[in-house]
Amino acid sequence: MNYEIQDFHKDVIQRSFQTPVVVDFWAEWCGPCRILGPTLERLAQQANGRWALAKVDTEQHAELAMQYGIQGIPAIKLFVDGKVINEFVGALPEPAILKWLQDALPNPLRNKIKKAQELLAAEQLDKAELILRELVTADPNYDDALILLATVRLFEDWREAWELVRRIPVTSQYFNTANAIQTLASLLEAAENPHQLPEGKGKETYLAALNHLRERQVDEALSLFIDVVRKDRAYHDDGARKACIAMFAFLGSQHELALKYRSELSSALYA
Repeated sequence: MNYEIQDFHKDVIQRSFQTPVVVDFWAEWCGPCRILGPTLERLAQQANGRWALAKVDTEQHAELAMQYGIQGIPAIKLFVDGKVINEFVGALPEPAILKWLQDALPNPLRNKIKKAQELLAAEQLDKAELILRELVTADPNYDDALILLATVRLFEDWREAWELVRRIPVTSQYFNTANAIQTLASLLEAAENPHQLPEGKGKETYLAALNHLRERQVDEALSLFIDVVRKDRAYHDDGARKACIAMFAFLGSQHELALKYRSELSSALYA
């Protein structure tokens, strides 16, 4: 697909009243431009119309580079309603570009996400779930909503949570949390099928940890999983250690239980 502009006013200014336009000011001789350009093009193809990409060769359009104050390239500017609303300079890595896009792009759904987060913090899960389902229906790939809805649904229906996080791409800032939810979903499945667990000296404690997890008794579950790490680490394919890592990611690195048990896990691993 050719992203080079033909008519800046039409391809960028007018278009930005309908769709946000990310403009890449670049030049053929610019090494960082050749690194950044393909990444932007791929992200534009994956954007499903949420934003459009336009490329401006500063050698061929020096007047535009002067008009928009381009002093270094690659220079990226986001146009909305005919105006630049955000920008950056340099070949950022893909995760940083995704974060920039998430923060910079106008998103009418963001206020609803914030409302859902407030409801979750107030433990009004049913109301939060209604908002999140509306968001996922509106945009099936909206990873902010997918990860929150999966978090809400994990202990109610781990299968649904698993399917929700499967939509989250490896490039998402939530990918590690999505992996953690899939691991926890597998543990909840194991709790439903204890007869399928292998024999071993850690089995009884491991099963007790699974049952605590199923009842959302995270403190007790972590304590027992670490006990399994101490006495039978290899049990269930190193399952207890993996469970702890997933629970830390699910809770968040600064959660009091993550802080409490991370050092205990390290001690158990290297004792």
